Amino acid sequence: MDFVYKVKDMSGAIRESSAKAENAQLLQARLSARGYEVIEIKERGFSLMQIPMIAELDAAVAKLEPIGLKDMVVFSRQFAAMISAGVPLLRTLSIIVEQCKNRKLKSCLEEVRRSVESGLSLSDALVRQHGVFDKLYVSMVRAGEAGGFLAEVLTRLADFLEARQKLNQKVRSAMVYPSVVLAIAVLVFWVMLTFILPIFEGLFKNIGSELPAYTRFLMSLSEYMRSIWMALFVVCVLVSLYFVRRYYRTEKGREHIDGIFLSLPLFGDLSRKVAIARFCRTFGTLIKAGVPMLSALDVVKDTAGNASIARSVEKIYNEVRQGGSISKPMARISLFPAMVTQMVAVGEETGNLDEMLTKVAEFYDMEVDNSVESLTSLLEPIMVVGIGGIVGSVVVGMYLPIFTVIEQLR
Repeated sequence: MDFVYKVKDMSGAIRESSAKAENAQLLQARLSARGYEVIEIKERGFSLMQIPMIAELDAAVAKLEPIGLKDMVVFSRQFAAMISAGVPLLRTLSIIVEQCKNRKLKSCLEEVRRSVESGLSLSDALVRQHGVFDKLYVSMVRAGEAGGFLAEVLTRLADFLEARQKLNQKVRSAMVYPSVVLAIAVLVFWVMLTFILPIFEGLFKNIGSELPAYTRFLMSLSEYMRSIWMALFVVCVLVSLYFVRRYYRTEKGREHIDGIFLSLPLFGDLSRKVAIARFCRTFGTLIKAGVPMLSALDVVKDTAGNASIARSVEKIYNEVRQGGSISKPMARISLFPAMVTQMVAVGEETGNLDEMLTKVAEFYDMEVDNSVESLTSLLEPIMVVGIGGIVGSVVVGMYLPIFTVIEQLR
């Protein structure tokens, strides 16, 4: 049953919300256990959500709602603030569930609250939420629970997720501009060949003289784009992309395609810097949170975001497991620049590995900023000239026959 209730919290503030319960007595007991003074509970009137089919459809739609990094940052900061203030864990989870706006995250946190209420630890409850809390998040929370500094760990997690969100936005901004301009260029070329050039085709046929070779080529291309062969070409491209995506899901395919991305002339350097910044920030955050070295490397390997980086981290993990250092295997891997390996070596010698990794991550964040600006300033004139060249090539092809007739009349 759906109920609407009004309660007073410990600070004296009046709060109104809604909840589901078997009856009003159970809801009152639940609210009292959270430290609220119940003022009023009444059953909600009829709503469409009381229809089972609509309720199931709404639940299915809620499960499809994506959980972004921003949602995780807000949750982690709220969680850290309330734990630092001494609010009990169960009550903290209950308050966050009530305030959470993302319906999928709200449902997951409600399940986490129930698991903790049944006796599980917070980290074990988070593990059950597949696809929401990754190994990095769970490992840091487990370390915070074991060390008694859960609030500090949650604050570091929020800082880490916020930094990762900014890094993703930088990379996305670098990719959006050329993608949009390229799409516009292809659309303009398609419209001119499909709709504009056929208008001139009848005029060209009445000229009587032989058309220039370039104009004949454009007319053949226009006829091809308006035929069934163009639809077959689009289908072939979509099928190819499907198989490439399936190949990328395999371990070998992902390593191969990620290696190609790192070797691209313009975007490869940016991808490399992003991967190094993510590796250093993730590794440094885990070490600072008290996660053991081998566990931290195992988590970094799974959350690297690039198969080439993951394979390199796996080599480092195997050597460290045998008693070696981190900097020596890193120095033998061409993916890591000398500056990174030297900073890691200094961090190992001084015992400040987490601080050195954080400094390297901040340095490469600045490098990503500079690379994005340079890439944007370089691509802007290239894209403008490219669109101008595409439009100009079609215009020249349309007016060449006219110039030919004028020349013949002379």
